[in-house]
Amino acid sequence: MMTASRRAAAAHWPTAAELEILRVLWDRGSCTVRDVHEALYGDDGVGYTTALKLMQIMHAKGLVERDDSQRAHVYRAAIDKQRTQKRYLADIVQRLFNGSTPQMVLQALGHHRGASRAELAEIRALLNKIEAQGGKP
Repeated sequence: MMTASRRAAAAHWPTAAELEILRVLWDRGSCTVRDVHEALYGDDGVGYTTALKLMQIMHAKGLVERDDSQRAHVYRAAIDKQRTQKRYLADIVQRLFNGSTPQMVLQALGHHRGASRAELAEIRALLNKIEAQGGKP
């Protein structure tokens, strides 16, 4: 059964600023507002209250969950990184590539800054796996 926060998150696409915050939470796990503020803005001049307000909005949207049992509220991502990536990717494929995943991949690889040997090996392994499974990932 889907929780209320997950239903709310499913209805909202994170903004660019919200995605930055989610990246910190996905990478580091649970964080205070100060942790997120320092990771993203450091001494950039962006105020702590800006990060706080963004995270409060994200909580209202269901994008993050908040533990307020301690003095400093601790936030964690309420949405899964891989699901969010898949959702955005599916939207991009549909809107920009007319639903063609191969066209999107060819475009990405053709204009990429250059993949490392390890990344190329990973791509080859995935392609081999897809081919062995009859074209289904």
